[in-house]
Amino acid sequence: MRTLLLLVLTFTFTTSDISARTPGKPEPGPSASSARSRRVKRTMKPFRSQRELASYFAALAQKHQREEARRAAIERRKALREARRAAKPSGDMVTIVAPEAAAVNTQSSVVGLYTITESVTNIQVAGVDEGGIVKVHGNHLVVLRRGRLFTIAINDGELKPISAIDAFGPDMYPGGSWYDEMLISENTVVVIGYSYQRGGTEVGLFDISDEGQLAYRSTYHLSSGDYYSSRNYASRLIGSKLIFYTPQYVNPYNVDPVSSFPGVRKWHEGATASEFHRIVQANRVYRPETNFNPDEGMTFHTVTVCDLANREFDCKGTTVLGPFGRVFYVSNDSVYVWASPWGSTQKGKSLLFRMPLDGSGPSALRVSGSPVDQFSFLESEDQHLNVLVRSDSHGDGMWAAEVAEGEVALMRIPLASFSDGSESVPAYRYRRLEKPEGYTFQNRFVANYLIYGTGTGWGAPKNVEQSNLFIVDWVNGNSYQLRLPHGVDRIEPMGADAVIVGTDGKNLHFTSLRLNQSPGIVSQYVREEASQGELRSHGFFYKPDSDNSGTFGLPISVPGRPGYEHLFQDSAAIIFLRNDALQFREVGELGSRPEIAIDDQCRASCVDWYGNARPLFLRGRVFALLGYELVEGTLGDGRMQELRRINYAPAAR
Repeated sequence: MRTLLLLVLTFTFTTSDISARTPGKPEPGPSASSARSRRVKRTMKPFRSQRELASYFAALAQKHQREEARRAAIERRKALREARRAAKPSGDMVTIVAPEAAAVNTQSSVVGLYTITESVTNIQVAGVDEGGIVKVHGNHLVVLRRGRLFTIAINDGELKPISAIDAFGPDMYPGGSWYDEMLISENTVVVIGYSYQRGGTEVGLFDISDEGQLAYRSTYHLSSGDYYSSRNYASRLIGSKLIFYTPQYVNPYNVDPVSSFPGVRKWHEGATASEFHRIVQANRVYRPETNFNPDEGMTFHTVTVCDLANREFDCKGTTVLGPFGRVFYVSNDSVYVWASPWGSTQKGKSLLFRMPLDGSGPSALRVSGSPVDQFSFLESEDQHLNVLVRSDSHGDGMWAAEVAEGEVALMRIPLASFSDGSESVPAYRYRRLEKPEGYTFQNRFVANYLIYGTGTGWGAPKNVEQSNLFIVDWVNGNSYQLRLPHGVDRIEPMGADAVIVGTDGKNLHFTSLRLNQSPGIVSQYVREEASQGELRSHGFFYKPDSDNSGTFGLPISVPGRPGYEHLFQDSAAIIFLRNDALQFREVGELGSRPEIAIDDQCRASCVDWYGNARPLFLRGRVFALLGYELVEGTLGDGRMQELRRINYAPAAR
């Protein structure tokens, strides 16, 4: 459970150093017809019937039983030999063989053209919205905070709390549930959470009126494992299509593993597990044409697409069978899932699935290594998929992305090369890259470049006098290495250029990076005695006002604060910097007032897993969301000045 993991996390980061162990406005995406035009060699085959699906798992179980019997016989013979040897006089040389490491076991509708008005979310792919803690609906901000939804009016200079409601149903006990992210489609607010008590991904639907009033509609559950990732988000929205990736870890030797297949249930008081009905039928379950070892973990990797155009929760799913570890990435027309075995990510043992959003069959390739997180991916306009991989990485589930290790390579493959899983990506498609020192790895594709380096992340800041920033031109093949006086904790695009954010152990650095034919550092700004207040990608936002100028904001906190403290402590302020031709200038900050904090009597989701602070640029106005405070600022004479603030915390019950 996440509560237990929180205790482990707290102990780990407070008693050791983790590194020692280990935006803008979205544009419409391509139509479904363009997705269909991206032909692949072959697609994977689905199971033809429920009987064939059951037979597949029965065969796995029988093979496992035979293998277990063989191993038991070997162990008995070994024990007998040892007993006979022990009965003889001593003096014989004895060879001790270390035991093998124990294995860890652990539909889509057509997506067409659409229109999105304005975004306050720092998204990775234009046109693909990501589940977040704050969104815009008409003349209102909608905020998800500590198990509640809030609306705040912002029309015509307003700044006024309007409505508040629990992020769960009125007949639901919220204990053991986490309400993490939110999306809005038309007049529907969707809250995505995970409930250990009710068994899976929890999807709450709420109505929102033009006046900002919220009303609970219904709740649905998707059977799944916990989707939590320290970096990724569980949901995406393209038009009215709500897209989920949900992993379901399964014991393939179970009597009836098919009973674990993804299902959906509409919640009501007294609902039972028997009310889940499958949303993935046998002919939408695919297996790759290759063998992978179920002993190293098997997972049902499911992409579910739900149409929010009507008031029902109309969902269709597609499932692929693959190894345990996972990273997923969503482009405008496909979901990519990289699945890696727990034991090894080398020598073609991982699988990369491509699952189109137009309903056509998924395809797969055998691959080596594993990406660190979703930012390791880029589906480029030249019909290629580019992925940074590391040799000792196991995906981004929970905190796995924070401890990626090993060699580094860039895999670049044509989309047309995807097949049925029987083929491996050839060695020449991997370009070996320089391996950075350190373990908290950050990477990002910006324009035609891949940028990566290491920093502090969730651990305590380390004194850094110098670190390396690696830049790879994946179009022309050139590589560059730059020296920074700080670590690399955040890489963010600024149009065709980038900003690198990191700590030297005491101060927070902002380095502007020019990306053209010869990448280089242009300027640096140092905020003394400060640290990042947020680690999530959504904590940053850049608002351009021309090709080479704009303003960005980032939550900051006290110096030397370990990264994990963002789960428990609010950010002190949001700092705003002006970018003029890659020259940075601080224009000020909007700070919080913790002394006026109100007890919210939190009942659910009382740890800010997905953050609580955001810079917001909206309709010519600037806001700082800081916990329960929303502060508006104005730029006068080039300096940020506080204009007004509200506290939207719920009233005591």
